[in-house]
Amino acid sequence: MYESHYMNRYASSFYGPFREALDSNPRFGDKKTYQMDPANYREALVEMEEDEAEGADVLLVKPAMPYLDVIRLLRDSSSLPVAAYQVSGEYSMIKAAGKLKMIEEEKVMMESLLCIRRAGANIILTYFARKAATLLRGMK
Repeated sequence: MYESHYMNRYASSFYGPFREALDSNPRFGDKKTYQMDPANYREALVEMEEDEAEGADVLLVKPAMPYLDVIRLLRDSSSLPVAAYQVSGEYSMIKAAGKLKMIEEEKVMMESLLCIRRAGANIILTYFARKAATLLRGMK
């Protein structure tokens, strides 16, 4: 079993749909006290070093797409596996644009996952997991 600290959980608006679905928006203040500043790129390295010292097995970046640069930074700076979580806002944008026929949903979904992988993620957590797995099985 992996032990992962939310080592690179950014204060992001991409969590919105999940928070709305669970009615988990903060009642007061915000969650920025324990989430990283999106503008502070170097903080990722400090958090990585702290998590490695605490015995983390996996480094997690959340959300994924807006932080591809951080995924790459961690991949290049650590021997630990890097996990990326494609959060509800990322999923919702692709689903909504697909529903409105603005994009080809399956192609954009697969491209988004490919980009996360190309950035250096060894593990991708996504709401598209089943659909992507089905498409990948069909490609063989």
